[in-house]
Amino acid sequence: MTSDSPDWPPYERPVGVIQPLPGIGDMVWHLPHIKAIAARAGQPVTVLTKPRTLSDQLLAHESSVAGICWLDLNPAGRRGAHDGVSGFRRLVRRLRAFDFGTIVLLHHSPMLAAAAWRAGIPDRRGYGWGRQRWFLNTGPFLPPDVKKMHQHTRATRYLRAAGIPLASDEPSLTIDPTALQEAMARLGESHDTYVAIGIGSSEVLRQWGSERFTQLAATLLDAGWPTLVLVGGQEDLPAATMIVNALGERGDRVRLALGWNLSDVIGMLSQAAFYVGNNTGVMNIAAATGIRTYALFGTTEPFHHASQIVAITSPNTGEHDGMARLTLDAVLRAIAADRGALFPLSLAGAKEHY
Repeated sequence: MTSDSPDWPPYERPVGVIQPLPGIGDMVWHLPHIKAIAARAGQPVTVLTKPRTLSDQLLAHESSVAGICWLDLNPAGRRGAHDGVSGFRRLVRRLRAFDFGTIVLLHHSPMLAAAAWRAGIPDRRGYGWGRQRWFLNTGPFLPPDVKKMHQHTRATRYLRAAGIPLASDEPSLTIDPTALQEAMARLGESHDTYVAIGIGSSEVLRQWGSERFTQLAATLLDAGWPTLVLVGGQEDLPAATMIVNALGERGDRVRLALGWNLSDVIGMLSQAAFYVGNNTGVMNIAAATGIRTYALFGTTEPFHHASQIVAITSPNTGEHDGMARLTLDAVLRAIAADRGALFPLSLAGAKEHY
């Protein structure tokens, strides 16, 4: 049987899918693949991932996901419960408790494959590079050159080799009606058309800065947008407060969505006219809700995995300086060129449509 065969054995249920990359965006990238695996399994799957993905919130309303199992590996600032020899044993016991028939590793980790083998999971599948191959017993296995590709592309190539139908590799999130109502209630009295601005980022090179976000907010408000929503984590409150205060009276038209449960964030973003902001997990969520997403990449290389993302980059001078040279004018020009105008199209009697 070759790696291109569509005739690999059916999954033994229940099925677990391991996606150990730590970011929210990492999980969003793998949504199409997890859904496709669940469809092939004929039932929802358990997703094994790291707590930083916030997958319990992100995937709370995804019918293809039966539950979440946390992998406590390499957390910042402490030793994870699954790190080291004793942690490996704890992980093996955790896997045994689920009584998986099949585990699918959307990653190249040999340690996680070894844990699945030690747990006695009968059907173990994954990319199969290097030592990982020792612990897997069902193909397909990807050729080495795929390892150089983006994680989203790797997963797409794996499903293709496994003969698993993937109608689209573009991430799409489920909008829960209750979460949508909760999000609208949290925005307060205003139900006007609004723009979502993503001000948060855990990486300095991906942070555009409060001063330029203030200038962007002022320009959008002056262009006629009735409401702006600043999106980020609770740690972004000082920056959001600075932006609102700097806007003066116009700050009354700004709402804050900081530290919200991701179910509410998904609902809020789905109703925005568009998103503009840092290249973060929230940016990936915005695109996955189906809204136009103006992503500030600066000198970070964009990855074109979602049709709604319009990447805004800095001129390539050979220096990776993040957002340092990404100007307000460049961002405004990119938005206006894509939409046809910077102001709400309703002011000209037209509808927002992409």
